[in-house]
Amino acid sequence: MTLVNIRPSPIAGTWYEGDPVRLARAVDAYLDAAHVPALDGETVAVIAPHAGHRYSGPVAGYAFAALRGRTFERVAVVSPFHNFDVHPLLVAAHSAYSTPLGEIAVDKESLLELDVVLKSELGFGLSPIARDREHSLEIELPFLQRVLTGGFSLIPVMIRGQEPAVARGLGLALAQVLKDKNALLVASTDLSHFYDQQTANRLDAEMLKRFESFQPEKIFEAERTGKGFACGHAAVAAVLHAARELGADRVQVLHYATSGDVTGDFSQVVGYGAAVVLKPATQPPQL
Repeated sequence: MTLVNIRPSPIAGTWYEGDPVRLARAVDAYLDAAHVPALDGETVAVIAPHAGHRYSGPVAGYAFAALRGRTFERVAVVSPFHNFDVHPLLVAAHSAYSTPLGEIAVDKESLLELDVVLKSELGFGLSPIARDREHSLEIELPFLQRVLTGGFSLIPVMIRGQEPAVARGLGLALAQVLKDKNALLVASTDLSHFYDQQTANRLDAEMLKRFESFQPEKIFEAERTGKGFACGHAAVAAVLHAARELGADRVQVLHYATSGDVTGDFSQVVGYGAAVVLKPATQPPQL
């Protein structure tokens, strides 16, 4: 797998602020406005929306505010891939991602290891793509840059093949690569798209309930039967598979809203949810 140069941002200045000072101020405002309850456990993963910050930022702030003060050496961000590609799993063919807040190095070593495990588990690995225009992975990065203490390297994975077997294989492979490492998982997804507010609320409540069930197969069942929708449902399922292997035992939804709550237009909205995936808190040794 060849990784070259820096991935330039195709969405800075449109999907989120292009000026570093204004971007930092905007992200910090979303984080400050999020009132996250005390969490009974240690956060292994978060689930966050990926629309433009103006629309989904107030909800994403809840997911990332739960990470304040934390330090992670590695962050795996798993997102959907919204464009066509013949390969099920994609990774940016670059050595780093660029945002107005600076560059984030791609964790080449972990990606190479992940590629090997995936080929063993699924029969295929990660397919590099240069200068991709996928927004759903990048949109989470400024939040991570502002909220985490210290630097981190990035494990970016985009899912085109949204099947249960792919999600499970990716999740188990991520868990194997990240085991015993100081790592965070991020699942990037929006919820229902372009229903009226009342319908969206019903569909999204069902999908968020499936997230909280911590049973990835129920997420796929909701999507398949039309009971709930999430464009990143496979990304969430993969992260839940990985988080369970890494000791997590529950999902807690922190916030929900729609684009209509921002724009005032409730005729066609997009749903956004924020959640954390928790494992029991490590008890200090008794001396």
